[in-house]
Amino acid sequence: MTPARPADPIALPDQPGLYDGDPQAENDLWFLPEDAADDAAQPGPRADRAPLFNVQDWRMAEANLAGDLAALCFDFGRLQERLSNLGAGALHRLALQEVVGLGWWTGERITADRLALWLSLRQGATGDESQALARAAWAVRRLQARSTSGSDWVTRISGQLGLVDLPPDRIFEVAASLDGAETLHRVTQGALLFHLWRAASDGVTRDIEAAVLGARIAAQAGFLPLAQVGFGALTVIGSAERRLSGWIGGAHQAVLAALLHLDRVQAWQGHATQAVADLSGRTPALLVALLARWPMMSAPMAEAETGASRAAVQRNLQSLTQRNLIREVTGQGRYRLWAARI
Repeated sequence: MTPARPADPIALPDQPGLYDGDPQAENDLWFLPEDAADDAAQPGPRADRAPLFNVQDWRMAEANLAGDLAALCFDFGRLQERLSNLGAGALHRLALQEVVGLGWWTGERITADRLALWLSLRQGATGDESQALARAAWAVRRLQARSTSGSDWVTRISGQLGLVDLPPDRIFEVAASLDGAETLHRVTQGALLFHLWRAASDGVTRDIEAAVLGARIAAQAGFLPLAQVGFGALTVIGSAERRLSGWIGGAHQAVLAALLHLDRVQAWQGHATQAVADLSGRTPALLVALLARWPMMSAPMAEAETGASRAAVQRNLQSLTQRNLIREVTGQGRYRLWAARI
């Protein structure tokens, strides 16, 4: 049964508050007149709406694509095992790369260095760009969040979005279209939810929310990569089978790319750890671990993350560069960034 509509008006998830935007000034708040507020407090009946998609069509598509789905699940299982062995740093790096890829799909084109600076130091944004960076940072956090569960779709969707208030109306509409989807495979559920959210929502946050929801629902823990190499999983339209086929194929390519990337990062980290073993202090090893976690970093980031002094960070960054373990990527004398030579 579809849960009842909440009584109190609430903030929709695409408002700035969800993405750590600046709080709305008190003078700009808009209030209903007292009598209208009393009327709004009384819940009205929900109109019956036809489901946005037919779940049975997706069930048939899943059966027709069983072989492709099994191949994806096998490699995704390998990826989850690799992430469990490598720890939170590997998941963080993968989530950051995923959101950078999603940014090119949504058109916001947030680069890895700017997103890293924002996540670590809340720096790197000017003017309207701060909202785009805040949305990207929200997506990175949600992809790494602990798995949520619930007895109904409203609870599950709200949990994946990180909502702490009552859910907005669009979640009830999407949940109504997911009746009967509990018996579908998680990957199929993720694809269906992705397309449902895009059909039921609008605004600048629609696509990033849809991708995060689909990637999270498709995985038992963590997230299913979708945008590591292109956007095939996100751009297919047409019948349920065509959409699901694109989702499975695009996700499979992304999973294989993620496995290859983690292999390269792990090999670099092992080599770099041995290469700095003769250096004194703990800062060299901390910098190696930091560069395995972040695609790029600045000296202020390294200071904040390691707790080392500016002089120690600068000295050791120079040592790692001289040993051909890292490279400076800007070519500038100021505001420099370093990346591992993977």
